[in-house]
Amino acid sequence: MSAQAPTRSSDRWDMVVPLGIIGVVLMMVLPVPAPLLDVLLSFSVALAVGVFLTALFIEEALEFSAFPAFVLIATLLRLSLNVATTRRILLHGAEGPSAAGHVVEAFGRFVVEGNVLVGLVVFLILAVINFVVITKGAGRVAEVAARFTLDAMPGKQMAIDADLASGALDGEGARSRRKNLEREADFFGAMDGASKFVHGDAIAGLLITAINLVGGLVMGLSSGMDLAQAGETFSVLSVGDALSTQIPALLISAAAGIVVTRSATREPIGRAFSDQLLGRPRPVLMTAGIMTLLALVPGMPAFPCLLMAGGLVLASRSRTRRTEAATAAAGASSEPRRSASEEVDAALGLETLTLEVGYELVGVVDTARGGTLLDRVAALRQQLARDLGLVMPPVHVGDNLSLQPGGYRVLILGNEIGRGLCRAGRLLAVDPSGMSPALDGERTTDPTFNMPAWWIAQRDKELAEALGYTVVDHATILATHLGELLRTNAHRLLGRQEVQHLLEVLARTAPKLVDDVVPALISLGDLLRVLRNLVRESVSIRDMRTILESLAEFSAQTKDVEQLTELVRERLAPQITSRFKGGDSSVAAMTLDASLEDILRRSLRDIAAGTGGALDPALLRGVVQSAERAVGTFNAQGVTPLLVSPPDLRRYVRAIFEWKLPQLAIVSFREIEPSAQLRVIERLGPTHALDGR
Repeated sequence: MSAQAPTRSSDRWDMVVPLGIIGVVLMMVLPVPAPLLDVLLSFSVALAVGVFLTALFIEEALEFSAFPAFVLIATLLRLSLNVATTRRILLHGAEGPSAAGHVVEAFGRFVVEGNVLVGLVVFLILAVINFVVITKGAGRVAEVAARFTLDAMPGKQMAIDADLASGALDGEGARSRRKNLEREADFFGAMDGASKFVHGDAIAGLLITAINLVGGLVMGLSSGMDLAQAGETFSVLSVGDALSTQIPALLISAAAGIVVTRSATREPIGRAFSDQLLGRPRPVLMTAGIMTLLALVPGMPAFPCLLMAGGLVLASRSRTRRTEAATAAAGASSEPRRSASEEVDAALGLETLTLEVGYELVGVVDTARGGTLLDRVAALRQQLARDLGLVMPPVHVGDNLSLQPGGYRVLILGNEIGRGLCRAGRLLAVDPSGMSPALDGERTTDPTFNMPAWWIAQRDKELAEALGYTVVDHATILATHLGELLRTNAHRLLGRQEVQHLLEVLARTAPKLVDDVVPALISLGDLLRVLRNLVRESVSIRDMRTILESLAEFSAQTKDVEQLTELVRERLAPQITSRFKGGDSSVAAMTLDASLEDILRRSLRDIAAGTGGALDPALLRGVVQSAERAVGTFNAQGVTPLLVSPPDLRRYVRAIFEWKLPQLAIVSFREIEPSAQLRVIERLGPTHALDGR
């Protein structure tokens, strides 16, 4: 029951507030009795005081995000009350000062002590303060805040993306910060418009007061009152009406100014005054000394000056004692200094994935200096998740003074997996064909694909592109190299924790499948080995449903992880085929000659029988060299290098080529869909291989 009570209360307010606003609008056209006017004027004052105090106690502007709507509603309420009181004053003013209610009469008589001239002067002063000082200043602050907030949005969005890429934020935290950023922009934009309501309300107050005075005199004279009596009666009513609405308007204007300046303090204003005005003893004591000197000046009242000086001294000492006590308490409650063994334990921690850069490359990482690498890393993690089905850990980016100024390196669990070097102020022009003319620069090789390249000046970029070079900046070099290193070493990032996460994701849609397979039919460790085998050869594991269903079917036939991997690969044939399928739906590949297949099968049988089976080194060297030439042909045609072998030889062929040609994909005929047309570009055979020797 208690959980439903807030919902019913919220439903009631959802009805009360709109009906109340409609009632406020109706007050402009319907007569309102004097007792009800007293209630509504009191409510207007209470609303203004409540809004003002709320503005004082909030710590951030977004804590009072409904303030622009409050300003509009409060302004509408005051204008409606002005219209209602004006109607009462003009129609019933001849009946006496209480014609518009006792609240108006109290402001007209007791607040200004019955002096109409004083009341008018006070009203005009309040109107000038509200209109010229508070409203104008708050409107300007809101306008500037809205402009600056909108201008700063791209930078803040990039900062959020950088934190997300570095792992400082998770996806939920990034979404929350983006939502708060949008709310902040919407709030200050609304505040810029709300300040116009306050501005118009101040002008309307002046006009309505003038109308009450002139119209009241005319109505009083027409009802038989003499000029003196009409002037006194309607002046009291007009001044009372003006003051009863102007004071709430002044409070709302002051609240608007406090809210739009809240982002500078980010704490309640009372605490800000205490911390920032009295928090430094020296200025406070100097002020007390100056007030003491003023007390000694002839003609100056000594008592107020000395009272103020003494109050400042007491406040300073009290503040100092509280600060010292808080510091001592914080020191007593702080954690003790870690022991030597604890510090050693802390030093044992390793980042899963680290990118270290030299000091010349810090600008590529620093978003404040226009660096885009962190954004590229975030996009790279998403791309790898789509391509391989594996969520990469956050990349920890840091500088390393032991590297060359333009150097960088990538580490997995503290072990280096690749490094490169960038030249300051230079661009890398990569020659994909290997036959482009030479450039004016420093000859080098692309760190990612080892293609011929040049370090060139910025001014030569257009010339290099016209000659067929691919020109990239430092951020692109690092991001591309990092991406290839992660693809090559993705299996090293896959552990039990990551596999468990993949199972939890699949369990949301197929819980029965997960429960039946792991660990009933296959252990988590064996599943991890199967998935690593797939990822090692760049086979995506996003389709965990098919993988688990395949393991459920084949685990009864064999428990050998390598054999299970081959069977799972065959079930993933549509996915594997789509990876190599060209625009004409054909698959370009090289194959093995039948004679070479026979040699490999005899070698496998001899190895299994323990009677030798080692291949001729010259044969192996020739086969690899032939495959290297074929890979060059594939690259020239812009096709992913692929070798299709018989299913029983695929693992053996993979072992032959994986160290010399890691970019060459090895699949079996069963992993190519029958509907795909196989286009053989090269056929590797023993004679062909030995000729290539």
